[in-house]
Amino acid sequence: MVRDTKIIFFDIDGTLIDMKRKQISSKTIEMLKRLKENNVIICIATGRAPLALPKFEDIRFDVYLTFNGSYCYNQNHTIFSNPLQTNDVYSIIKNAEAIRRPVSLATKDRQAANGKDEDLIEYYGFANRQVEVADDFDEVAKKEVYQIMLGCREKDHLSLLNGVRHAKIAAWWDRAVDIIPADGGKGIGIEKVLEYYHLNKSDAMAFGDGNNDIEMFQAVGRGIAMANASDRLKETAYDICGDAAEDGIYHYCMEHRLI
Repeated sequence: MVRDTKIIFFDIDGTLIDMKRKQISSKTIEMLKRLKENNVIICIATGRAPLALPKFEDIRFDVYLTFNGSYCYNQNHTIFSNPLQTNDVYSIIKNAEAIRRPVSLATKDRQAANGKDEDLIEYYGFANRQVEVADDFDEVAKKEVYQIMLGCREKDHLSLLNGVRHAKIAAWWDRAVDIIPADGGKGIGIEKVLEYYHLNKSDAMAFGDGNNDIEMFQAVGRGIAMANASDRLKETAYDICGDAAEDGIYHYCMEHRLI
């Protein structure tokens, strides 16, 4: 049953945070606090880097799945670390150059770009961050890169992965992509977290709105799509809640006695 849920995974943009207001509501904060009081483990599951995670007043999540699940951790331990292969990083940079697109590389503690365009700037803006064009971009490319971000369109996806063996595209916006390890994704991250806490798929619930949440829904017992979610995600959802702009998760948790 829904009220027997022991752990919940939340996407951020378009889920916990309305894309227009770009801030979390007081009701959502209240909902998160009450879930913790009821001993539910609350987890962020996002494409964002650790540095780009929002600060929510008085709320400390138990687990963070960042880079679409490629780097997962709690306050004490790294639960899962899965960076891109260096050869693939170089190939993707080269492929992006061929379509005249700058890229941003994300390491555990840094985001560095070799340029910026309108799409990449707006993509960063969703997290209230600015693109850092780095003089040492080539050096950053040699480090553990967990995710590559760039502006593009769906028609560019195949070109970006030309010659790339161990990476895939995770997209939740139609003007940009996250490129992550082929054996990564939110679903893999969730499997590692459930294993860490000795929990089953049936113990877990997730809320999301984008196509990059499809694997997350497949990894939990109940995936709840926002009313503002993509049609593809809604097709895979266990249920649908209200819009992020109307405190959809808060009302869903109330109705199903999670809080």
